[in-house]
Amino acid sequence: VQLQASGGGLVQAGGSLRLSCTTSTTTGTIDANGWYRQGPGKQRELVASITKGGIINYGDSVKGRFTISRGRNESTVYLQMDSLKPEDTAVYYCTADQVSYSDYKLYRSWGKGTQVTVSS
Repeated sequence: VQLQASGGGLVQAGGSLRLSCTTSTTTGTIDANGWYRQGPGKQRELVASITKGGIINYGDSVKGRFTISRGRNESTVYLQMDSLKPEDTAVYYCTADQVSYSDYKLYRSWGKGTQVTVSS
C-alpha cells in the first residue's frame, strides 16, 4: 500500500487547512482510512477514520471542527480542519487498513507524516 499525504502547513488560530491522502494498492482491498496525529511530547492519537461503507469516527478533541470525507474516486481521503487551535499542532499521519488478497487478514499501513502548525 502506498499513501501520499499533502496539505500541511502553517496557519493562524481560527483558520482552516485541508489535508489529502491518496491510497494506491495492488495487494488487497482498502477497508478503511484514517488520520492520526502526534503533537510535541504527546502520544499518537486518532483524529478521524472512515470505513469503506462510510462509517465515520472522530477523536473527541476534534469533533465539530474536523471533517473526514472521501473523494469521488474513493482512493483519496480528505481531512477538512476548521477552527484550528494551537493544540492541533502536530504531525498528521494518514492510514489505510487493507484486507490482503493473500491471507485475507487486515493490515494497517502508515503514510509519511505532514506537519500542521497552528500559531496563536
